[in-house]
Formats: sequence, structure tokens, C-alpha cells
Amino acid sequence: MDFKQLQYFVRVAELGSFTRAAQALDIAQPALSRQVRQLELELHQHLLQRNGRGVTLTEAGQMLLEHGHTILQQMARAQEDLGHARGALTGRVAVGLPPSLARRLTLPLIAAFRHELPQARLEIVEAFSTTIAEWLGSARMDLGLVYSPARHAQIEIEPVLQERLNLVGPEGSLPTAGGVAFAELWRYPLVMPQRTQIFRKLMEAQAALSQIKLDVVWEVSSVPVILDLVRTGHGFAALTDSALYGQGTADGLVQAPIHSPHIVSTLCVVQPARQRATALVQHTAELLQRLSLRVCAVESGQ
Repeated sequence: MDFKQLQYFVRVAELGSFTRAAQALDIAQPALSRQVRQLELELHQHLLQRNGRGVTLTEAGQMLLEHGHTILQQMARAQEDLGHARGALTGRVAVGLPPSLARRLTLPLIAAFRHELPQARLEIVEAFSTTIAEWLGSARMDLGLVYSPARHAQIEIEPVLQERLNLVGPEGSLPTAGGVAFAELWRYPLVMPQRTQIFRKLMEAQAALSQIKLDVVWEVSSVPVILDLVRTGHGFAALTDSALYGQGTADGLVQAPIHSPHIVSTLCVVQPARQRATALVQHTAELLQRLSLRVCAVESGQ
């Protein structure tokens, strides 16, 4: 089995598309297809089912993907350990960032990474917290910032900070003092992401406890688009300070704390539990903690 072919197969399987994988790998799609087909011929197995929307894994492909993640991680760890032995942190680390922080955190993270880890490579993926947690649980990435992750054996969780959810609306639409009691939220039409997103899960869990029904009028899986809808009068949103100010501007918007009770989201650094954290991953985790605290402190005015 050729190592490069295995890398190509894993990327195609993760992205579910030869086109997206070719773009990510910076290789021509026909060449990528040939490499994966050669791997199938060598293994005497069909690994991928091609369809109009992309590819799906066969049973053999799913088995190889699980082994492939382990093999690639071991290779990366070997390269990093050898680099560390000569006094340099080398290798590649993949980091997942939630949309509420990705815009504000990516540039300072890259700048710090370039300064402190010049011989290492960084890959940043933006996704909602639940998706990042799933990827970390299956060891598809090395680190992630995740809001209020559910605890399970596949991940290790390190809390960084807590943020309260606020009700966000157009200028002049919310009380200027005192905030909004949770029991009054039924009065506000809400623009929220899908049910798996953590802010919505926190809100709906409390709504069930409080025996009230939230009025979700629009479901949108993009924080910038949610804010655009709120700004133009299509509803209200429940977001943290970092989610609101992390999009570059809060012009035309106001927010009021949700209280009685407060809804608190905990930002955590999360990594897979079943693999030993390398020196590179440990250093990157420290960077994530430091920069997250700095960015959120600036946004909250502390």
C-alpha cells in the first residue's frame, strides 16, 4: 500500500467528493482518481461508491478509513518526534473553530503559529461545535474549540471560559436596562440555527424546563446571515458576545442579557482522548487557550 495513495483516499473519504479533495490536495482530479483506483486494485476491494453528489464509503472503505486515520496520525507523530529530537516542533495540526470565533481568531492564531512554530503546518476548519466534537471523537482532527461539549470517553475537555447568551435584536427593539427574562422569550420571534447547534440546544433545554415554547421563525446555519436577518427585522437571535462581535460589526444591533435563569455556554479546548498529544498539539492547545481568552476579553470590553 502506497502512503500517498492512502493520504489521497482519506481526504476523498472525509470530504465526500473527488472535486473538493483535489482542490484541498492541490492535485488534478483525474490524477487523484487514478491514485485511488490504483489503491482499490491493489487491495482487490471497492472502497468508494460514486454517485451524482460525490462518493460514499463501502464497508471495506469504512474499515480502511479507520485504519488510515491511525496510520497517518502515527506517521505525523513520528515526523514530529524526529523533528523535536533535533530541537524543532514540526508536523501538521488540524484545528476546528466554531463560526462565532473563527473570523476573529484565525488571523491571530496564524500569526502566533508562524512566530512560535515556524516549521509546523496548521490547518483550520470552520464548523459548528457539534460537528467539531464528532470529528475529534473519531480523531479526524487534532484540536478544536467547542461550546459546551457533551462529555464522553472519546474526547478530553479543558474549559477555557464561560459566556452568557444575550437576546440580540434591531436597534430600539429591546429593553435598555434589566435584560429579558427567559419566561418572556416566547414573545420574540427567533432566528436560530438547526437543532444540533449548541446555542439552540441550550435554549431549548431551558425552554423545556420552564415549560414555554420558543417561537423559532427561521432556521439558518450561518451566524453572519442570522445577524443580517435580525438587523433587517426578521427576528431576534440568542448569541454570546463573541458570536455577535466576532462577525466584524454590530452596527444596527442591540443586545439584552437573558436572565432568570442565565443561559451559560462554556468554551472548551477539546482533543481526542485515544491518542497521545504530541508536543506540537500541546503547544497549539496553549495558543488556542491564550488567544481565546484575549479575543473574548476584548469583545466583552474587559
